[in-house]
Amino acid sequence: MLFHVDPLAAEPIFEQIAFQVKGAVARGEMKPGDRLPSVRDLARTLAVNPNTVVKAYDVLTAEGVIVRRQGAGCFVTGAETTLGDAAREKRLAALVERTVTEAYHLGYGPAEVKEALTRALKEVRFPKAARGRSRRSS
Repeated sequence: MLFHVDPLAAEPIFEQIAFQVKGAVARGEMKPGDRLPSVRDLARTLAVNPNTVVKAYDVLTAEGVIVRRQGAGCFVTGAETTLGDAAREKRLAALVERTVTEAYHLGYGPAEVKEALTRALKEVRFPKAARGRSRRSS
């Protein structure tokens, strides 16, 4: 997997790296057990400070996306979140609100936002367990 960063972006570089790993996992480009580049190799490739990569890997470890194995490197876990339903729903609501707000300020309407969301959902390979987990009856 090729990583890239935009040093001029508002988002910190460590967050860009972490999001790219999470995206690759969500799209099925990285699978449980896949090894991530070493801190040194990725820092060299991206021309960033190794501490930036360490911070990205720390975030991914804390979120359960990757696991560190002493002397072997960092690997994709494939584990699901340990957050409870209320915390998950709160984070999802915040993500959706941010997306809708940004789309508004870019001049998009509801139909265009729905279309973009539909396209993005088609790229993600949701685990079978997550496909119907949050459905509620009204």
